[in-house]
Amino acid sequence: MPEIKHVGVLGCGLMGSGIAQVAAGAGYTTTVREVSSALLEKGKTSIVKSLAKFVEKGKLSQADRDVTLKRLDFTTEVSSLRSCDIVIEAVTEDLELKNGLWKELDGMCPSHTIFASNTSSLTIAAMAAATKRADRFVGLHFFNPVPLMPLVEVVRTVTTSQEAFDRAFAFARSLGKEAVSAKDNSGFIVNLLLVPYLLDAIRALEHGVANTVDIDNAMKLGCGYPMGPLTLLDFVGNDTTYKIAEIMFAEYREQRYAPPPLLKRMMLAGLYGRKSGRGFYDYSQNPPVPVDLGV
Repeated sequence: MPEIKHVGVLGCGLMGSGIAQVAAGAGYTTTVREVSSALLEKGKTSIVKSLAKFVEKGKLSQADRDVTLKRLDFTTEVSSLRSCDIVIEAVTEDLELKNGLWKELDGMCPSHTIFASNTSSLTIAAMAAATKRADRFVGLHFFNPVPLMPLVEVVRTVTTSQEAFDRAFAFARSLGKEAVSAKDNSGFIVNLLLVPYLLDAIRALEHGVANTVDIDNAMKLGCGYPMGPLTLLDFVGNDTTYKIAEIMFAEYREQRYAPPPLLKRMMLAGLYGRKSGRGFYDYSQNPPVPVDLGV
């Protein structure tokens, strides 16, 4: 099989831009596709800012920053990914949307191209089945923020070939990441364990166990976590967590994956967290203060 030299990334949002940055930083020619020029520009700006922080902190030279940016190509055309050796998808958690893109690329890319999804909750098999290369389809689940988080879950389905899995695993490690192998179950390893914890924190708040700040401080100081669960929810995005929980509950039909009523109300009210300015905390103030959620 040809060596992986050209990386394609579908999506230039929070995760896609991070994946593109680490791929280019690891020496790969990287093509990033987004649906509009405006979204592409937003993603590119995010990468430039991220690299600037690394330079500022002395973790990256100005020369390496410039070389990394030169390896990046931004496009709105799916066809621009036709020559990639691996394509990593990082679009919205919508199976129909993802599979539409996979079917389109399946007819364009050469037979050696590996398809990889960064999904955090959908099964890889549900996407692989939409293509004619189920043996060359894997999950590559990165974590936010991608340039800083060291883990990648490499996911194999019942149809993934050993060769494709080994190539994907080696690729993940070539990015400077720690790779772990996971089966193709919804949530893989991390979210299978993390999502119930986050949802239980919301239920604790709903049931009056403690207030927002005390729940966060208890888990930080009692368990040594870098941030409390409600702060983490705001960081991930409460709308994103709601969508992930819905998918996982549909998969397992277990109550621990069911979104609590409070999370649904917050999602409907646009209280997404940091990206909307308000969630469990109000980020218009520094430091952020808890939002009165009526519980």
